[in-house]
Amino acid sequence: MEETAQGRSARKHQAIVTAATEVFMAKGYPGTSMDDIAKLAAVSKQTVYKHFTDKEKLFREVVLATTVRVEAMIDLVADIPAEADTLEENLTRLAHRFLTTLTQPQVLQLRRLIIANADTFPELGAAWYERGFERVLATLATTFRRLADHGLLRIEDPLLAANHFSGLLLWIPVNQAMFHGGPRHTQSDLDRYAVAGVRAFLGAYR
Repeated sequence: MEETAQGRSARKHQAIVTAATEVFMAKGYPGTSMDDIAKLAAVSKQTVYKHFTDKEKLFREVVLATTVRVEAMIDLVADIPAEADTLEENLTRLAHRFLTTLTQPQVLQLRRLIIANADTFPELGAAWYERGFERVLATLATTFRRLADHGLLRIEDPLLAANHFSGLLLWIPVNQAMFHGGPRHTQSDLDRYAVAGVRAFLGAYR
């Protein structure tokens, strides 16, 4: 079946976004040109400008498009059962997924890219945080409030507890990655951080 003009346009649009993501992460925002993106996407520079009027608009789409990835994490966070016998097991399972998802090389690269350009695009960094990680924290706070209502946790400030939980898990691997230019952890490290983080959290809040 012959591809429609609309289908070709959508395919080129996605090719441009995919190429731009790769180039921005490799060269940073200042070092990326529309020529670089057009070459990798296998389209003309005119085609890139037809879909995106300038590099800034393309950068914004690349950054904000990644926030849809949090949906699966939000579903997972919201689905923790209120069962005392399996609380540590369930939180540890969540911690493993949390760490595995948020320490993926591309996620860490994107985080570094956004931080590097936060002075230039402060509203974009804020939007990425609000639509992504902040939504996960808000859902986790709601979950902790529910667990506290069932008598499984002692929590006065659920959102602060959500930040404590994520901080216990992410502080080491994320900071190492930010300063070393990439992941420094092994899967064994992540497993250890998950178990130790949950135990420390429950020591404070159970």
